[in-house]
Amino acid sequence: MIHHAAIDRLDGQRLVVLGDVMVDHYVHGAVNRVSEEAPVAILHVTEERFVPGGAANVAGNAAVLGAEVVLIGAVGDDKAGRQLVELLASAAPSVVARLAHTTDRPTTLKTRYLGGQHQLLRVDREDRGALAASIEEVMLAGLRAALKTAGALVLSDYGKGVLSDTVLQDAFKAAKAAGVPVIVDPKRLAFADYRGATVITPNRKELRLATGLPVETDSEVAAAAAAASAASGASILVTRSERGMSFFTVDGQAMHSPAEALEVFDVSGAGDTVVAALATAMAAGFDMGSAMRIANAAAGVVVGKHGTATVTPVELAAALKRGSGVAEAPSAAVSRAQASVQCGLWRAQGLSIGFANGCFDLLHPGHVSLIQQAAAACDRLVVALNSDASVRRLKGEARPLQDEASRAQVMAGLRGVSLVTVFDEDTPLELIAALQPDVIVKGADYAEDQVVGAEIVKARGGRVLLVSLAEGHSTSRIAQRAATPPTSPPAG
Repeated sequence: MIHHAAIDRLDGQRLVVLGDVMVDHYVHGAVNRVSEEAPVAILHVTEERFVPGGAANVAGNAAVLGAEVVLIGAVGDDKAGRQLVELLASAAPSVVARLAHTTDRPTTLKTRYLGGQHQLLRVDREDRGALAASIEEVMLAGLRAALKTAGALVLSDYGKGVLSDTVLQDAFKAAKAAGVPVIVDPKRLAFADYRGATVITPNRKELRLATGLPVETDSEVAAAAAAASAASGASILVTRSERGMSFFTVDGQAMHSPAEALEVFDVSGAGDTVVAALATAMAAGFDMGSAMRIANAAAGVVVGKHGTATVTPVELAAALKRGSGVAEAPSAAVSRAQASVQCGLWRAQGLSIGFANGCFDLLHPGHVSLIQQAAAACDRLVVALNSDASVRRLKGEARPLQDEASRAQVMAGLRGVSLVTVFDEDTPLELIAALQPDVIVKGADYAEDQVVGAEIVKARGGRVLLVSLAEGHSTSRIAQRAATPPTSPPAG
């Protein structure tokens, strides 16, 4: 059983992701009638968004979990390529993107049209042809440099031409020389092409197509995995939808992990989440059984979201807690780097980000009122807590009454709070500069020119919101009342 607090080990792990990068484009709307021109639905568009896809989504998933990621791939000299670079800079600033630029093919762009929650059509703009040898050498030079400090290499194969025979062979050779495990998310049917991989992660369909064997029952999956291992020399992790995951070593030893999802909305991008979580866990030194359970829990979270999505450490910890039945609460606060990545991903999705900060020592109705008003003013609310050391400098040695882990746990449980992080400085100025929120929320006892970070937010078109306070509530007053012994009634 994994102690869910151990996911802190994921933070700071170094990964390299090499593969087919792309842009995922979602067009949302409503369908109310059929066209008179042809028997097709008319989609009234209400919203569209662009997010990093393919290997770029793998990198983003790993970054949200706290990994330091170098992303290697190729983009076209076109609008989609420039957009992907901008999306990565905004959504996943901790990802170092070493993308080779080519003029002879476009950046892969996948557009999904959705009516309500139902996908009506997907349109792919792409060229699966081979890259020029000069472009491949640029990527491989970047790979060899990045592997010097990496804990794992992910090869994200979407069959778009980046992972050619030459690139695959040189990647496996470089990883072996660096002593780095290789995790392959496959697209090729000949798994022998992946010889040199440590783990290959097919879904059931990919395993069936690669081996020509049935994959419905446990015994059938085991037989197909054995054939895949024999061809590739790698262990096989099979994702089996509602049946969870099964891992098979080269010598036939098996481990199974049941499905973790509470509710399934969208499986697009779930494979990216699995390989990102698995690789990060392997880089952190988890045994394969624990790494598989971490990946399975991450997949269970992401399929409960719409579209290409990521999993935060807090969500992962909660999923592991549910799966283990352990009552101990996970750490609810994420690091500054993780918070920055998550805020970037929210911005890329067109979501507004609110920011509220404070000691929040003993939660009282005044705190709850402030959080409720803050949450109503944005799509995602970040709450920043003063660290224990910061509280002591501000309030004196007798405070805080609860440590930062306890305060974070309570705050994360409030409805409307999307993310909790902790800052050690006397003010949250540096944190605000890192997260770039759209709105800062403070109590009405502040004047706008007294709000720390106001100039940062307003410079990028954001605003400061001063909310009404619930009168008569303060942590100091509660603490003083608790420390004062009750008076005895007069003797009768």
